Amino acid sequence: MKMLINSPQTVVADALRGLAAAHPELDVDADARVVVRRDASQGGRVGLVSGGGSGHEPLHAGFVGPGMLSAACPGEVFTSPVPDQMVRAAKAVDSGQGVLFVVKNYTGDVLNFDMAAELAEEDGIRVERVLVNDDVAVTDSLYTAGRRGTGATLFVEKIAGAAAEEGAPLEQVAAVARRVNEASGSFGVALSACTTPAKGSPTFDLPDGELELGIGIHGEPGRERRAMMPAREIAEVAVGSVLDDMANAAPVDGPVLALVNGMGATPLLELYGFHAEVARVLADRGVPVARTLVGNYVTSLDMAGCSVTLCRADEEMLRLWDAPVQTAALRWGR
Repeated sequence: MKMLINSPQTVVADALRGLAAAHPELDVDADARVVVRRDASQGGRVGLVSGGGSGHEPLHAGFVGPGMLSAACPGEVFTSPVPDQMVRAAKAVDSGQGVLFVVKNYTGDVLNFDMAAELAEEDGIRVERVLVNDDVAVTDSLYTAGRRGTGATLFVEKIAGAAAEEGAPLEQVAAVARRVNEASGSFGVALSACTTPAKGSPTFDLPDGELELGIGIHGEPGRERRAMMPAREIAEVAVGSVLDDMANAAPVDGPVLALVNGMGATPLLELYGFHAEVARVLADRGVPVARTLVGNYVTSLDMAGCSVTLCRADEEMLRLWDAPVQTAALRWGR
């Protein structure tokens, strides 16, 4: 498998050096693996720190900046960052108002962020943790106890980041982050496997003519494999699965935020065509869409496929979603 890299051993550090060169508004420590917005510790704001294995770009480093994350900790490819990274990030962004850790529900991330929170609190930093577990496809996967954290991470980071930018206290920022997670659901579909730089070949076997429903962002197995279907049928399965799961908590009768997310190798031509089918299914089920985002935001290296994330949005969430943001991968209103 041909890749545009120097070597598997340096791929993350090389990417971080490239991020630094492209975005001088960020402080990027490629050796310590921490990305921080330059003014993170100024202005008396709550700091937002997230992170996870590399390979999901632009998540998380691409979302560092005003109105979103204060810092991100990239791990090795599909590998959790270590507590030292998280503590370093927390110290870099703490302005005395505390730090919120946004954690995707994968065992390594949870354990390491929990340890980092304890260490940061020993150093006098107030820490809250929010666990993102929005995937409706499977429970207790290869790397997870409970539901996996996937596309809703973007919603949590954007909306909580806007609340922090407005000067909300730590408890309030954490509360709105938890509300967003609880109001969200995601479902992923793989058309091909991804290839890690270290392995150099597909991480699992998905025969020609088949797709996997409910896939995870590391290539974890989904619900089932089926013969390849047209986009309209895939959308019916994905959107229907999310809406049915959300309806278990409350009827989905208000507006939603919708994310149609590419897994890394699916072109926008296909993603927008797929979104047309997502919009049709939502309209058929009487679900109004308040805001939509289409593109590659929470990826899985070079996997072909997509995910759908919906969030039942109240007025405060919509206001915070619309608030200005300026990051490498998401920006509006500034």
